[in-house]
Amino acid sequence: MVLSDIVKGENCYLYDSKGKRYVDLESGVWCTSIGHSHPRINRVIKEQIDRISHIGYCYANKIIEESAIEILNTLGFEKGKCVFLCSGSEAVEFGVRVAQNISEKPLLLTMSDSYFGAYGSASKRMESEWYSFDWIKCSTCSYFEDCDPKCSRLLEIPFEKIGGFLFEPGSSSGLVRFPPQKLIKNIIQKIKSNNGLLIINEVTTGVGRTGEWYGYQHYKLQPDIVALGKGLGNGYPVSVTAITQNVSDILKNKPFMYSQSHQNDPLGAAVAMEVIRVIQEENLIERSKKIGNYFINELKQLGQFYNIIKEVRGRGLMIALELNNNHHNSPAALIQKELLNKGFIVTHRPGFSVLRIDPPLTIEEKDVESFINNFKQVLKNKL
Repeated sequence: MVLSDIVKGENCYLYDSKGKRYVDLESGVWCTSIGHSHPRINRVIKEQIDRISHIGYCYANKIIEESAIEILNTLGFEKGKCVFLCSGSEAVEFGVRVAQNISEKPLLLTMSDSYFGAYGSASKRMESEWYSFDWIKCSTCSYFEDCDPKCSRLLEIPFEKIGGFLFEPGSSSGLVRFPPQKLIKNIIQKIKSNNGLLIINEVTTGVGRTGEWYGYQHYKLQPDIVALGKGLGNGYPVSVTAITQNVSDILKNKPFMYSQSHQNDPLGAAVAMEVIRVIQEENLIERSKKIGNYFINELKQLGQFYNIIKEVRGRGLMIALELNNNHHNSPAALIQKELLNKGFIVTHRPGFSVLRIDPPLTIEEKDVESFINNFKQVLKNKL
């Protein structure tokens, strides 16, 4: 569904040319983590443009170093390194290139339901480079939450050929599904015992979205490489691949060539740094957790009264609402349209009876209450 003629954005709201206001529960394309037209981000963009926005990847600028330090501190990557890019796809692919360059093994492991971007090795996932593990099949196992490391399905994974694990901690190609912690722990133990790397895709789950700085923190992991995007720029196209000091030291002896026109642009770095500072100073991580828990609980309560709601899944302000099909037809598109008419924008996952809710971390509780009331009305009237 496409909205036309949107002329203004302010915090969690969008306005069309006729003055109608919409509550944006998509955050754009999950990007405006601290709200549309945030005054501090707008100010930084204007000030940095007046200084310099682009210098080329061969040159240094103080703002790039300062921003990298801010980001690395949130990750706990002391003396690590950052590369600033433009999109989440680039950040993931650069991290994959690093891992493939370091590893002497032919394969990387990932979950079959993950999404890593629009191009490159991570997008194609050719069998000569990747091993995809279908963890959804594990959901019928009686030991699903208490995974046995000697499980036959895990033993089928050729860990001796795998040099790293690329993990997306929760987005699941937009469906918001969370692999159990014990399963991930067992996989990473095998990866690490074979000197493999842990690469995390935080493009969707990072920067406070799940009620922690990063989605991997729910799993108590220590990654080697992390890809960031979307919310890091609050609508401005900037992404980051961050690596630990250990990975950086290995790359000194195993360098590879990578160049991109907007690599390490000062403007993107300035925006990312200010987004990080706003989240810290306004305590938006804790806010994401608090408002998210309230939102999820309210939706689950609706599910007790309306059988059309099959399941509510979420962490923080990353929420999926899965619906039961009604007479072999998915009601998700209909509900999305009715909510839009009432002034609420949600995501309909194409091909699935799933609605996704990812509002800015700055959303007010009153807007959540208003959505719940209007959603309840839609369920009463249409289903």
